[in-house]
Amino acid sequence: MRYRRITALLAASVLILSGCSGFSGKRNQTYTDTLFDTVVNVRIYDAADDSVLKGCEELCKKYDAMFSRTAEDSEISRINNAGGAPVEVSEETITLIEKGIYYSEMSNGAFDITIGSISSLWDFKAESPSIPDAAAISDAVSHVNYKNIMIQDNPVRLLDPYAKLDVGAVAKGYIADRLRDYLEEEGIDHAMIDLGGNIIAMGSKLDGSDYNIGIQKPFDENGTPITSVKLSDKSIVTSGVYQRYFEQDGKIYHHILDPKTGYPADSGLISVTIVCEKGWLSDGLSTACFVLGYEDSLPLLETYQAEAVFVTEDKEVIVTDGLKDMFTLTDSSYEQVEE
Repeated sequence: MRYRRITALLAASVLILSGCSGFSGKRNQTYTDTLFDTVVNVRIYDAADDSVLKGCEELCKKYDAMFSRTAEDSEISRINNAGGAPVEVSEETITLIEKGIYYSEMSNGAFDITIGSISSLWDFKAESPSIPDAAAISDAVSHVNYKNIMIQDNPVRLLDPYAKLDVGAVAKGYIADRLRDYLEEEGIDHAMIDLGGNIIAMGSKLDGSDYNIGIQKPFDENGTPITSVKLSDKSIVTSGVYQRYFEQDGKIYHHILDPKTGYPADSGLISVTIVCEKGWLSDGLSTACFVLGYEDSLPLLETYQAEAVFVTEDKEVIVTDGLKDMFTLTDSSYEQVEE
């Protein structure tokens, strides 16, 4: 068995190529941390008081404590460990779960927020990761059904006592949106929020030009971009097989799991990048579209007016119409094809 795990910094599937530098005083301040199982980076290009960055830190640490699936005292863990009993949680956790249910419904279960019973079996961080027992996977799949979540005002209850929530594919997008709301309230117009590749570009660069966002070349340990996209005031999120994976008997097993099979999704894709207005929507769509595959993703993209970049196992890059004028393919080993 051969196992490779890209470091947290390189696991972020989108690399910032903003080109902003040379500011003085209170401009160009950055908050960096390791939370949500990844690297957090919030850069404020406008002049701002130190307390604004401190507020970003406090928000990130609050959400990390609330939404973690592995921390025993988190609100998500309390729901998962309640054995089907109702659990009172914060209104923000209710909102996050409701968004997860929404993703699950809109994708017809390609995304399912109750995938925790499956994801807990796959340990991609282990020193020697392995494929879980087939019987255990089959049993876990039987407990995946977002319709088993009951929310009555505040208490949350899992009707299946063996069901488990996993908000990993939705929380970072939601948190990025909350950080943007906070920065806007503090009078910030130009900033870059990056939660492990879940990126929100606030406004444009200070000179009025677009940010240039690179999308990582699959399996490149140096984080070399395969493409770049110019955008302002948008969210961009990538889901890729190379972010967490191991290799066994010549086959790659990655962390984007199919709720219907319990195994890594096999859709012919290596990565999916979503660009739209909201972080929470980009986050959920990137996972759902990866599981669905290119063709079956198109109705979702049209419904939510989202744009996408698909990278296939055959090294083809497919870009939706709304991004073509802002898109540059920078790696000649990949071929851009028409929709």
